[in-house]
Amino acid sequence: MTVTDGGIVFDPYDYDFQEDPYPTYRRCRDEDPLHHNPELDVWFITRYADVHQAVRSPEVYSNAMGVSIDKSAWGPDAHRVMSFLGMDPPRQTRLRSLVSKGFTPRRVAELAPQIRRLTDLHLDRCIEAGSSDWIHDFAGRLPMDVISEMMGVPEADRAEVRRLADLLVHREPGVRDVPRAGSEAALTLVVYFTEMVESRAKRPTDDLTSALISAHLGDDRLTEEEIIAFLFLMVVAGNETTTKLLGNALFHLTAHPEQQERVFADPDDGHDLVSPWIEETLRHDTSSQMVARHLLADVALHGRVAPAGAKAVLVLGSANRDDRVFRDPDRYDIFRDKEELAQLLSFGGGRHFCLGANLARLEAQIALRELVRRVGTVEVAHEECERVHSINVRGFSSVPVRMVAR
Repeated sequence: MTVTDGGIVFDPYDYDFQEDPYPTYRRCRDEDPLHHNPELDVWFITRYADVHQAVRSPEVYSNAMGVSIDKSAWGPDAHRVMSFLGMDPPRQTRLRSLVSKGFTPRRVAELAPQIRRLTDLHLDRCIEAGSSDWIHDFAGRLPMDVISEMMGVPEADRAEVRRLADLLVHREPGVRDVPRAGSEAALTLVVYFTEMVESRAKRPTDDLTSALISAHLGDDRLTEEEIIAFLFLMVVAGNETTTKLLGNALFHLTAHPEQQERVFADPDDGHDLVSPWIEETLRHDTSSQMVARHLLADVALHGRVAPAGAKAVLVLGSANRDDRVFRDPDRYDIFRDKEELAQLLSFGGGRHFCLGANLARLEAQIALRELVRRVGTVEVAHEECERVHSINVRGFSSVPVRMVAR
């Protein structure tokens, strides 16, 4: 069990914990908000105010060792696969500024027609089939297709790239590190992106990869290694988290029939409810549950001290359920006050606020609005849904669904 009679045991690798981490989060917030797991030698920060402060304090909470507590992912080379997420200012500031030259709000906004086309393509198949798997047939395909088209990954390669990305976040029972299959997947993706960058350098095209190659600030340009690391980050963070957001959104809404009825009763009214539906899902059960930090100074909170040099984890999923900020936080409510929803920490904050937040929201908006517009009945087999086993990402690998068109 994750929580024992003798005290709190916070083990993010434990499968029982992954099924429902929220009771453990609650006990930590109330009883031990700076909780230490001696076996992992990790400090978990769970209250909203503390997490909110931490994401805005890079001088204490460093990203330079990475954002995962996995032994093989933690260290000074984390930036090789996590790009600027594995850096502190000024390196982080420089790299993020250069990457932003290619990953512009305009480029994201211009993706809308492609997202609609891909949404229609995958939704058509789900509706026609009647019964399908929301993850396998829609939520897992749409974000990967969007990211792939943005980066320039050929359609023939996308299923394999997605398979490799899935292996990167999966954790085996009893293994407290990246499993061998995940490490091999990482190497395969690095080789793939290396070849793609080399190809674009010789023959530029109209995609993000080519834009990153040409991006510059004065004479400063991205190195090949920096471009590959960012593409790697896009596939892992940009694909997996949006897939989980779409899966969590449908799972939780259909578990609350009275709210589902309001959303699907009328396409016009439902259209207006999609935004709060997305935001409440991000608050209630966020895709990115926790991110690691390396402490550059002692951190004293609530009578305890995490020492400089320690590994700390900012538990975003717990902060979003803190009753000091959110009323009745364990209740899923798409009609929750907008001021509360505006405080969610699902995309982090400060210098490391998620660069892909706008893209994730745009994809979810288009996908779920089309679902509401075209589908009158949605039934999810909740007892048959299967969860992804991951320490950082929370969501489903399978959500069986039956849809009936309007």
